[in-house]
Amino acid sequence: MAPKFGTSGLRGLVTDLTPDLVGRYTRAFVAACPVGDSIFVGRDLRDSSPRIAGDVIAAVRAAGKRAVDCGALPTPALALAAMGQGAGAVMVTGSHIPADRNGLKFYLPTGEISKADEQAIAQSFACETFAASGAQGALAADPKALSDYVGRYAQAFGADALAGLKIGVYQHSSVARDAMMDVVQALGGQALPLAFSDHFIPVDTEAVDADTRAMLAGWCADHGLDAVISTDGDADRPMLTDANGRVVPGDVMGIVTARALGARAVCTPVSSNSMVARLPEFDTVRLTRIGSPFVIAAMEEILATDPAAPVVGFEANGGFLLGFTAHRPAGALPPLMTRDSLLPIVAVLSAARAAGGGVADLLAGLPARRTAADRLQGVATEASADFLTGLKADPNARAEFFAPAGAETSCDLTDGLRVTFEGGDIVHLRPSGNAPEFRVYTESESTDRAEALLATFLDRVAVRLIGALA
Repeated sequence: MAPKFGTSGLRGLVTDLTPDLVGRYTRAFVAACPVGDSIFVGRDLRDSSPRIAGDVIAAVRAAGKRAVDCGALPTPALALAAMGQGAGAVMVTGSHIPADRNGLKFYLPTGEISKADEQAIAQSFACETFAASGAQGALAADPKALSDYVGRYAQAFGADALAGLKIGVYQHSSVARDAMMDVVQALGGQALPLAFSDHFIPVDTEAVDADTRAMLAGWCADHGLDAVISTDGDADRPMLTDANGRVVPGDVMGIVTARALGARAVCTPVSSNSMVARLPEFDTVRLTRIGSPFVIAAMEEILATDPAAPVVGFEANGGFLLGFTAHRPAGALPPLMTRDSLLPIVAVLSAARAAGGGVADLLAGLPARRTAADRLQGVATEASADFLTGLKADPNARAEFFAPAGAETSCDLTDGLRVTFEGGDIVHLRPSGNAPEFRVYTESESTDRAEALLATFLDRVAVRLIGALA
């Protein structure tokens, strides 16, 4: 299947991301979008990323634009640097998907591209409505992009925000593995590096497998850790555990972070924990389709009405978007409306420390709504679409498929199929927008019940889709 836009950026097999295709998409981006005079280019740690980044830089220069090579750094660090200079950006990353795949994330000087921008780029690519420039663009570097990103949190939260905490840093192949160490230490914590990898490991922070969960718990017990932190490959999704190694769901991290920053308006996908609508601190809650462009669009609607609105966004994977200047103990934290991983990690850990307890103690004060999520891999898009179409159209088919959860009370089709049952349990089915995967989200009043629902419906989906594929 040819590379295509998903929930966040262009994705495809490395073998399909040829120099010609990458160059054409980059030139289409320059032609279709207001990118400014410079394009900042960054990459993750996949083996294929340096070559693809080189292809992007060559295409930027061929289009007559100045290319700024930022090397390997987190996606939010690249966005911060580019936006600060009024420049566009391209991040070479496949995020959490396997190493045989990669992709491109595009940024305007104002932030992430919208779905309308994606369509304009795709149309320009298809029609080749771009011409070579007569002049070769310059090549530069930004050696401060990563240090400025780290400094953003050190300057806002202060040198003692994590004092006394011993934090394990699961480094694997995260492009933020050094930045995480630096931030913990800059905030007064003790950082313990764990499991550095020389090869790319596709960590999905939204679907942490049983072996990884056991590894995290073992590290906490063996080293006396207060938490373990990590990110996905390009560091726009966080991972955080409590002192027992139990992973904190990303949407719960988002809720705690929003409260800690003093947000009054929250924009988040419909797949996020429903407790967000139960908290009195939030005057406005907007539920969107899944994907940061939809979250950003909802945030921008609020800001268009009130430019000073204390609005934030987050996804179920934990990626957090800050839409206003938040004031922290040591200083101001300016807006950054792209998914970030370090902000929710730092905000939750510092809030727990300030409250005088651990992460688990902090979460215990939240409403009793717990979530779980996982995915089936290698599922054909066509099979997923046919399966969901049948369930959406036929209440009897839904009743039969969802029988283990009880009687349906409501059905939400905002993005995929999200069904609420008597007693308040929720099961949400959705094909991935980035890879041949099928995701299942569940919600209940206890973690055990949410995980039991997840296991049940992963099995039921697998039976249906394996049958469809056969």
